[in-house]
Amino acid sequence: MDMEIIRQYLPLYRDALFLTLRIGWYGVFLALAIGLVCAMIIRFRIPVLRTIVKAYVGLFRNTPLLVQLFFIYFALPKIGIRLSAEFCGSLGLGLLGGAYMSETLRSGLESVAKIQEESAESLGMNRYQAFRFVIFPQAVTYSVPGILANVIFLLKETSVFSTISLMDLMFTAKDLIGMYAKTLECLTLLVIFYLIMLLPVSLLGYVLERRLRHAEFGD
Repeated sequence: MDMEIIRQYLPLYRDALFLTLRIGWYGVFLALAIGLVCAMIIRFRIPVLRTIVKAYVGLFRNTPLLVQLFFIYFALPKIGIRLSAEFCGSLGLGLLGGAYMSETLRSGLESVAKIQEESAESLGMNRYQAFRFVIFPQAVTYSVPGILANVIFLLKETSVFSTISLMDLMFTAKDLIGMYAKTLECLTLLVIFYLIMLLPVSLLGYVLERRLRHAEFGD
């Protein structure tokens, strides 16, 4: 292990980390937005749109992110749609994550007892108010563990961004190994920087789960 090599490579990995985080979190926020819309469409059984959502979820949950990125980055330009590599990365991650988030949020909505909605309506709330103030907050509470698991999954999936020439962490590691053959040092830095990216999310998930679990039982 050559510590001098590691010191020299640190700035490259730092820049790659910032790029990976930027694209990754854009994708995560897009996934949450798509997932919420899709879950609500399924929840309220909106005709036609419900069928489209189910088809979308089935398609993106059963195809790899790599294939989706290739389609967005290489196939769409053939029909005149040209997107930057960074936008393609965030879009691909958001579409993949949206399919998973929709199922997570849908299961959270279904976990709320029917009597909750009936009680809200008996107090004079309309359907929208019951959903906003009673059903949705409880559904989010139930969905938090799944949402955080999906966030970690999506951030790890950023490792395939190198295939569309994005200078992310994986691309940087492979590039340096190819040029200088410092495999041990490069892979060690790769592991460290992925831990830097993912451990805070894991710890946040652990804290939130404990707080929500205690809150549910009135502790």
